Amino acid sequence: MTTSRSEAARSAPQPLEVVPDRDCPLCPRLLAFREANRAREPSWHNAPVAPFGDIKARLLIVGLAPGMQGANRTGRPFTGDYAGDLLYATLLEYGFARGTYRARPDDGLKLVDCRIANAVHCVPPQNKPLPIEINTCRRFLVANLASMPNLRAIIALGRIAHDSVLKPLNLKGSQAPFGHGAVHQAGGLRLYDSYHCSRYNTNTGVLTPDMFRRVFAKVKADLD
Repeated sequence: MTTSRSEAARSAPQPLEVVPDRDCPLCPRLLAFREANRAREPSWHNAPVAPFGDIKARLLIVGLAPGMQGANRTGRPFTGDYAGDLLYATLLEYGFARGTYRARPDDGLKLVDCRIANAVHCVPPQNKPLPIEINTCRRFLVANLASMPNLRAIIALGRIAHDSVLKPLNLKGSQAPFGHGAVHQAGGLRLYDSYHCSRYNTNTGVLTPDMFRRVFAKVKADLD
């Protein structure tokens, strides 16, 4: 019995959807906010922000969501706001990036053995996604994890990113409580926790550049 080309296409594995469609309707509040932003700033990205970096990388960094003046404007994770200044400087220092970070997506910066994604792909009002939005968007984070064949390490920037990663790693919160500098084992993967590199956290002393660098130094040593 022969199988037609159309039948074979239907039965073939479908590619994982690692980023929502530009006009993703899954979160009504974020959809309305996105449309309002497009009307006000038509030259901005104003769409779900795709991951940045090689899918074959061993390290995945998971942030919270695009910042209004950062990734929501530029279309590249952590690009154009203070959090990106600290993150990319640290990646360059530890060899996870090369080039020069100039806070714009055409600066030529390249990630090395590293990929960056967010728990929520669209900018939320006041930078605060709702629990239902975090849960709804997790399917894309799960797809990112599943599509990285060489993944060995994940850095979660903040508690929301940490909690979003636990479910696809089959970890319970009681098994892997969030804490800056904590390391959790999940099979062949390690989850590293860091406070988010936001301006608020650094201005208040919750996170210092040295604290942040120590997390990446640990990851680098473990991967080498």
